[in-house]
Formats: sequence, structure tokens, C-alpha cells
Amino acid sequence: MNRTFKWLAAAVVAIALWALAASAYVVDESQQALIIRFGAPMGVAGEPGLKFKVPFSDSVVFYDSRLQTLSSPAEQVILGDQKRIEVETYTRFRINDPLRFYQTVGTLDQANAQLTQMVSSSLRRKLGEISLRSLLSTERQQEVSIIEKDVADKAHALGIDVTEVRLHRADLPLEASQAIYDRMKSERQREAKELRAQGFEWAQQIQAKADRDRTVLLSEVQRQSAITHGEADAAANQILSAAFSKDPEFYKLYRSLQTYRQALSDSQPMLVLTPDAEFLKQFRNGPATTSGK
Repeated sequence: MNRTFKWLAAAVVAIALWALAASAYVVDESQQALIIRFGAPMGVAGEPGLKFKVPFSDSVVFYDSRLQTLSSPAEQVILGDQKRIEVETYTRFRINDPLRFYQTVGTLDQANAQLTQMVSSSLRRKLGEISLRSLLSTERQQEVSIIEKDVADKAHALGIDVTEVRLHRADLPLEASQAIYDRMKSERQREAKELRAQGFEWAQQIQAKADRDRTVLLSEVQRQSAITHGEADAAANQILSAAFSKDPEFYKLYRSLQTYRQALSDSQPMLVLTPDAEFLKQFRNGPATTSGK
């Protein structure tokens, strides 16, 4: 009898301990707990600590209360000026209403899928109204803020608080980027050819001007030289005429001596002449003298 009572008491204690363990749960500081009773949500345990629930009938669903990041895959978007770009976005959000979150989406995977769809829809609608130039200017932040507000308003109905939506990357597609690069390369090559041709033309103009200036300068120098030479010859002739008029015989002697000097200096060591040659007149007769002097 005592043994049966002991076994029965042990069983009761074991069941009580098991029921206590089944009814107790702990809410972490980074979590929120939603109590579900027979499939119907009963309440939210948002404060951290040890909590209790009704065994067998209640279940607990935990949701992370911290900020979470959703990175959307790259997608092509057509802008208002019909340009195609590839856009990657990231969204930061937290679950602020576990009850509404459970009733609308249920799981985090479903929430990520719906948020991705919301961001994509708002992104396409807003970027379809602006041009690539606006997207690359200071207007970009303003347009992204409009997208963020639109997504936040829609996500609020899901029990989600969207704190940030940003463009992680916004680039032209690879084929478009390559086409633009090829076009820019061709344009730079064309400009280089034009600059080389222009430089060659300038070089030809500079060379032609230098040749023309050289010709003009030489002509001017030759003209001035001819003028100077003519003036010198005229002055020499005047001097010679004056000298000849003063003493013609001496002038003839002087000219003869110059002739001898030039002839004898340019000739061979031996010069053969006849005694009566006119060339030797001054050697035979000597200079003429004026009577009385």
C-alpha cells in the first residue's frame, strides 16, 4: 500500500514537473512572443523574462524584434527617358506588431517576399517617372525618400516598420555599358585624329609663315646689301674721279701698279713677255713727271 502510494505520488510530481516545464518559456531581450491558443492568437509577450502559458492548448511563436536587412536581387528598370538600368536595393525593417504580422504574413520568409514585391513595385513606378540625368544628380536622394515612404506605408499594414530603403547599386546593363564604352572610345579616337590633323595643319601654317618670313628677310637684306653696295661703288667712283682730276698721271701709275700686283700674284713663278709689250711700259719708261717738279 505504501509502495503504491509512493509510486502514485512520484507520478503526480513528475506530471506536475512536466506540466510546469511545458507551461514555462523565456522571452529573450531581442525577441517578441506571440501566444497562440488552438490556432487563434491570444496576446503578445513583449517584455523579456520568464513567462507561462497553458500547457497543451497554448503555443508560442517567437519573432526577432531587432532591425533586419533585406537585400533584393538585381532587376532591370526602365527610366522615364527609356534608359535601362540594373538596380539593387536593400531594406532595413523590424517587426513592430507581432499579432498583425502573424495574421497577415505569418512567417519571415513570406514577409521578405512581400517586402521585395513592394520595393520592386514602388521602385519601378517612381523610377519610371524620372530620367537618368536626374537619378545621377542630387535629386536621387529625394526620389529614394519617396520610395521609402511608399514602402513604409504599405508595410505598416503587415505589422512591419520599414526604417530605410536605399539603392545599393544602380548601373547600366553590361551590354549597354560596353556599347557606351565603345562609343566613347570611338569618339575619343575621332577627337584624337581631328587634333592630330589640326596640329599638322598648324605646323604647316607655321612652317609656311617661317619660310615666307625667311624669304622676305633675305630679300630685304639682299636689297639693303645691293643699295649699300651701290652707294659704296658710287662713293668709290666719286673718290676715284676726284683723285683722277687732281693728278691723272699718278692715278694711271697707281692703277698700273694694281694691275701688276694682281697679274703677277695670280701668275706662275715664270712670266714670259716681249720687251715691247704694253704691259711693261711702266717698267721701261717709269712714271711720267711734270716739268718743273
